[in-house]
Amino acid sequence: MDLLTTFAQDFAPERRTVPELLRRQAQRHADRPLFVAGEVRWSFAQALDQAQAYGAVLQRAGLRTGDRVALLCSNRAEFMQVLLGCAWIGAVAVPINTASRGAQLRHILTNSGARLLVTEGDGLQVVQALDQQEGGPLPLETIWVLDQPIGTDPRCQPYPSTPGTERADPAPVRPGDTLAILYTSGTTGLSKGVCCPHGQFFWWGAHTATLLGLVEGDVLLTTLPLFHTNAMNAFFQALMRGATLVVEKRFSASAFWASLVRHQATVTYVLGAMVPILLSKDATPDDKAHRVRIALAPGVPPQFHADFTARFGLALLDGYGSTETNFVIGADISEQRPGTMGKVRPGFDARVVDDDDNEVPAGTPGELMLRASEPYAFATGYFGMPEKTVEAWRNLWFHTGDRVVRDADGYFTFMDRLKDAIRRRGENISSYEVEQVLLSHPAVEVAAVFPVKSEMAEDEVMTAIVLREGATLGEIELMQFCEPRLSYFAVPRYVEFLPQLPATENGKIQKFKLRERGVTPQTWDREAAGYQLKR
Repeated sequence: MDLLTTFAQDFAPERRTVPELLRRQAQRHADRPLFVAGEVRWSFAQALDQAQAYGAVLQRAGLRTGDRVALLCSNRAEFMQVLLGCAWIGAVAVPINTASRGAQLRHILTNSGARLLVTEGDGLQVVQALDQQEGGPLPLETIWVLDQPIGTDPRCQPYPSTPGTERADPAPVRPGDTLAILYTSGTTGLSKGVCCPHGQFFWWGAHTATLLGLVEGDVLLTTLPLFHTNAMNAFFQALMRGATLVVEKRFSASAFWASLVRHQATVTYVLGAMVPILLSKDATPDDKAHRVRIALAPGVPPQFHADFTARFGLALLDGYGSTETNFVIGADISEQRPGTMGKVRPGFDARVVDDDDNEVPAGTPGELMLRASEPYAFATGYFGMPEKTVEAWRNLWFHTGDRVVRDADGYFTFMDRLKDAIRRRGENISSYEVEQVLLSHPAVEVAAVFPVKSEMAEDEVMTAIVLREGATLGEIELMQFCEPRLSYFAVPRYVEFLPQLPATENGKIQKFKLRERGVTPQTWDREAAGYQLKR
């Protein structure tokens, strides 16, 4: 019996909620360590107690089932205390990207209707500054402040680090009840609050643990932020598999391997941008001193897989999921094909479709549509945005906005976000494919390709590039490198070398900022330079 089937049999459909998972696993694994953050270390039994204790704390603060609690803080134990406390009493956690500012942050706090905010000193300053800006004070009743005096703001209270002896009874939550509202990046408009139910996180944990091949006693280590699906999912993998999750404050290339060794980690998590960064560091005899056997590594360019595994001695597992969906596409390590995301997982359906939702043949690019056969394995919609929910779930399929191609064997390859597709001279250009060529140059560390408008009112191809430390590369040399590797119409017209690219806390390049920045006086223009492409 495979692990996914075991999870489904161990937890009947009505038991796929956080309170049920905590109670069942505390009985099974009592004193085994479950969660580590800094100096804090909880066993499975202590995690259950934390949920009960902070459920009571939230209730004393006036929070009830369905109320929203915003979290604007870094990776720390208090984040999980509040998340588990919310889950226990049926309240809803609203984790917020710590880089959120201005109108985006105001929108999230207003749209979610959060009554309580838990934040650190930096977050408090940002929120209080927003109170003074256009739109007036934020609709927050209470702010719990970590690591800083509360000042004179009447809403502020010290974080209740000592919860007391009272313990809350669990609310009668169901798998379809919302556990968390996770806000999208809002690159094309207002951020959308994705309503993620308890059942969705159950299936996230089940599918990811199965593909990673987790065993009882594994030590999972993440440097990714807890406000993101990836790291929250890691907690459920550990909870459901009898493993330990170690949460570090943030990713540091210089400290990454030492941290894995110190905690005796066996599994870790990286994103696409992290792999070339780690490879760019000088090799040392300690590169294989760790115990890690596998890393969840979505979006890693295929040319890095073999080098990374050979140097560091661990396998990279690719796959596909989104905040609205689940780990819907993937493959076991033995069936991985670098450059592809894998096949559709059991319990999910996928189609590649044209603009009218008609399925296209294998080998033809189109939009990826998804649906789940298990109840509440996907998000239930966008909070307070019914029109956006209907748009995304039209025809009863979730429209991902991702352009993919499926081959005859059922493997899916990511091409682009639809909004990142570039159309030039009547040709469709995949920014992802151009980026892979650029990244294959030994001098290039990071590259982003995006459309900018030309004088002919159509798209032109622009790239922003960060070079490896100590490397040099001229624009003409780059053109000569691209020409034999790309169709002539896909070779970038505009090139700009930058010290770094704008990125989210998760290391995802913010292309919308690059598009808004566009062509600058420092941008090299192939046509203005008189460089003629060979056709």
